[in-house]
Amino acid sequence: MRFRLAFAALVVAAAAASIVAVADGHQSSRTKDVVVHTHAGALGYEVYLPSGYGTSGLRYPVVYFLHGLPAGAGAYMSFGWLEDALDATGRKAILVVPQGARAGDTDPEYLGQWEQAIAGDIPRAIDRRFRTIASRHGRAIVGVSAGGYGAMHLALAHLSTFAAVESWSGYFHPTDPTGYQARDLGSTAKNAHANVHNQFRALRGALRAQPLYVAFYVGRSDPMFVAENEQLNQELSAAGVAHVFRLYPGGHTQRLWSSQATPWLTLVLNHLTPAR
Repeated sequence: MRFRLAFAALVVAAAAASIVAVADGHQSSRTKDVVVHTHAGALGYEVYLPSGYGTSGLRYPVVYFLHGLPAGAGAYMSFGWLEDALDATGRKAILVVPQGARAGDTDPEYLGQWEQAIAGDIPRAIDRRFRTIASRHGRAIVGVSAGGYGAMHLALAHLSTFAAVESWSGYFHPTDPTGYQARDLGSTAKNAHANVHNQFRALRGALRAQPLYVAFYVGRSDPMFVAENEQLNQELSAAGVAHVFRLYPGGHTQRLWSSQATPWLTLVLNHLTPAR
């Protein structure tokens, strides 16, 4: 089963439903759709603001959430369930879901120009436009499936930007669009830079100086990613790197992710500076 392609069909369908809802005027007034120029070109991102944002005068921590791939250009608009999960935490935070693919460019895996866009250009734009806690202690990056890989890679590559990272049913090295084959980025250096296992080995000293909250989970019935999640758990444990790892009943499905969204958003927000 080509599971990443199956995931793409799910998010594209959900994105289409979301676009219709916006066109019909049902979008929450707390949700803002924005386009910004980045190293990867003009990209959209959706911002979900906490209740009371307009009158509180507070500054808020920000959770950046990366969607799965391959996906259509509108996939980032399909996460109403995540907004509901954030509300259910009872914590006040800004949620940002950036566009992770364009038409005809559906599997960038948050690498190259996308890395610069997601880890640099968009956080700077968010900090300029919204009342954020504009430091690493006010930012987390979380992702699902390929977004889980992207979140983990970007957090490690940009320790000065993010203080917390979670991967939900992700993997930890670049793959082809099917998710079954490793992807060659063209050089040993590029492959090493994009491999999360290598990143952790190379950053042991840096992680002592800039601690990073690291957490990841996978469903026991996930058809592809259980073994690599268990491998990373063993590697981090052997290296003495503090982290959270969980195996849950279920597969590579939104049912699992939505069921765990509120507790895992709560966990990541516990490691950020609260609204102030």
